[in-house]
Amino acid sequence: MEPYDAVILAGGAARRFGGDKPGALVGGVPMVARVAAAVADAARTVVVGPGRPGLDAVFVREDPPGGGPVPALRAGLALVAAPRLVLLAADLPLLTPRIVAALLAHPNAVLVDGGGADQWLTGAWRTDALRAALEGYPGRSLRGLLGPLDPVRVPAGDDWTDCDTPEDLARAEEMLK
Repeated sequence: MEPYDAVILAGGAARRFGGDKPGALVGGVPMVARVAAAVADAARTVVVGPGRPGLDAVFVREDPPGGGPVPALRAGLALVAAPRLVLLAADLPLLTPRIVAALLAHPNAVLVDGGGADQWLTGAWRTDALRAALEGYPGRSLRGLLGPLDPVRVPAGDDWTDCDTPEDLARAEEMLK
């Protein structure tokens, strides 16, 4: 497989969650650590957000902190050296290397959840295409940025969830059992 870097966005406000979402435990492990474990074979893992002890990653902050996914992606992409990257949210406690490999099987790919919605914070991209798309991009929407890259839509399957609320976190815990 072609080398890839991972960019994990972990600096959001988590308003619906009500706390430190990336640090929330699922199966006794912080969600951000679970995401990092799914990309353990990445050449470099970049976490955009506050430093986390015990996580083998390079940390960077977006400008301004909490500025949203596009500024966070810009900050993380600045540290990417590999020809490919996976862009991931830190709230994907059930992410597996299998899902990452399915995304990386395509030049540009986005995960599609069970309801048919594109999950723009779970995808694989050609680094040069992403840099070109970001150059001069004035918007705030990841869909607006990534959609024109014509990604392959990869189905998530039943063993995937993101955690935006405490109820989602409880569902993820139950799915681990």
